[in-house]
Formats: sequence, structure tokens, C-alpha cells
Amino acid sequence: MNIDNSKAQMRKGILEYCILLILSKKPLYASDIIGELKAAQMIVVEGTLYPLLTRLKNDGYLSYRWEESLQGPPRKYYELTPEGEKFLAELEISWSELVEAIESLRKKDKGKRKKEG
Repeated sequence: MNIDNSKAQMRKGILEYCILLILSKKPLYASDIIGELKAAQMIVVEGTLYPLLTRLKNDGYLSYRWEESLQGPPRKYYELTPEGEKFLAELEISWSELVEAIESLRKKDKGKRKKEG
């Protein structure tokens, strides 16, 4: 099994959560969102980001506004809606529960390996 593929699948599963976390701080342009994700080593390309942003907007979790740019055409800045903030709060609870469950499994596995070793 290819570890890179598994890592990519894990990242893809939490990408929506990461985008909402980023936008909870301030409205951002898509390129800035990609920059934040790359800085966090959650590598993503525009072809992945734009459909996700559109889906989150269509679901009512994001809105956008156009801002004039000094370098080229106007830019679309995305921000959380009140519904998006509620959804993010639910995702944060789910994330905490998931981390807790995984840590519980990891601790059981470590104990088992010590007994076998």
C-alpha cells in the first residue's frame, strides 16, 4: 500500500474542516487559502479548492464579496456565514471526538504490543 495515497486521502477527508478553520479568522481570497493550507502542509491545488468553496457556498456556510485589486481583475473574498460558524462548531466537536477515539485505539495498541514484545 502506498503511504502517500493514504496520507492524501486523510487530508482530503479533513480539507473542508481546514478551510472553515482558516476562514473563521478572516475573509480570504482563494490563493490566500491555498497559501495557508500549504503552510500547514495540507497541500491542495486550485482544482480541488474551487469546487469545495462552491459547495460550501451553496450549502450556506460561506459567502463571498468582490474586492478591487491593484493587480488585475477584482478578487472574490470568501467568509463564513453564521450558518458556517455553527457548522464549524459542530465539526470541531466531531474532530475532538475522532481524535479522542483514535488516541484511545493507539493506547490500546501500544499496550498490546508491549505485552507481545
